[in-house]
Amino acid sequence: MLPEATEQLSLGDITISWLCGGNFELDGGTMYGAVPKVLWQERYPADRDNYIRMLNAPLLVQTPDANVIIDTGLGNKLTGRQRRIFRVYRDWSLVEDLERRGLNRDDIDVVILTHGDFDHAGGVVMRNDAEEAELTFPRADHVIQELEWHDITHPNSRAAHTYWPDNFTGLESSGKLRLVEGETEVTSRIRVRLTGGHTRGHQLVEIQGSEGCAVHLGDVLPTHTHTNPLWIMAYDNFPLEIIAQKERLLPRYREQNCWFTFYHDTHMKACRLDDRGRVTEQFG
Repeated sequence: MLPEATEQLSLGDITISWLCGGNFELDGGTMYGAVPKVLWQERYPADRDNYIRMLNAPLLVQTPDANVIIDTGLGNKLTGRQRRIFRVYRDWSLVEDLERRGLNRDDIDVVILTHGDFDHAGGVVMRNDAEEAELTFPRADHVIQELEWHDITHPNSRAAHTYWPDNFTGLESSGKLRLVEGETEVTSRIRVRLTGGHTRGHQLVEIQGSEGCAVHLGDVLPTHTHTNPLWIMAYDNFPLEIIAQKERLLPRYREQNCWFTFYHDTHMKACRLDDRGRVTEQFG
């Protein structure tokens, strides 16, 4: 279950909340690649069909000067067939979750996409009550790595199955697409950095509060069970890059005692790690 509206991770003058981006189920083997099931199932149990439950939980980051959304969930445009394929068991309620927190769509200043896969970018564009497509957050700048945007708009045969054009309808023409290259300051407290690995243009998000830090590694670290650098997904397009990035990034942020935040994990929303990659403290 997702946290109640009052449950927030505090970094002093910054708070992080998790919203419902629509939850689904995936074949467990795809989430662990070559790792034997006998190992990963001990930590993330599968059902008798080998499926595991996954969240799509966009992060609401509230800083002194901005309301920021990290990734946007499945959205409300899935067909019945898509819902069956991905075994959606909880509907996208991003807008309603914001309203329960006293915010509306126009209150969001920035949307950061770690990458363009449908389960992260599906809520960029929503269907309104008239069944018309419109930007979910019309005032927000949408921050995407330039390399990722190139692949979204020029997908290869593999990427075409996860970069869905209707998730980006009207974004470029809206004037709200902000393409960045590599490390970039998004607000005074939030930075993005290019990681690659999962996709060519995948990016992480650093959050620096007055009383601590957090890092959102997106699908470089989809759950707390993926802290072993060799535990990677079949969905990772550049597996050796993922391994190298985790070997570099996990120690770096552990040394800063940062929280690692998660988008897909049903067991916890964030954690801190020791030098062996074990969870020492968890949130949610």
